[in-house]
Amino acid sequence: MPEERSHTRQVIGSLVVALLIVVAAVAVVTAKFGPTSAAEQEAVEERLEQREERLEERRELQEERREEP
Repeated sequence: MPEERSHTRQVIGSLVVALLIVVAAVAVVTAKFGPTSAAEQEAVEERLEQREERLEERRELQEERREEP
């Protein structure tokens, strides 16, 4: 019987530690990335890409104007 109690305590302890690890991992990921959804992140990335494209177009137009006589 003492061996069973020891084993049961060990299993329960292991489960508690595993649960704490999962909670910590979720907390770290949430803190790092925030609660934003994948769709919100994609929208932000799309806006950044559009801004970069507009900047590139402006640069090209400025270069073309400089090249004109």
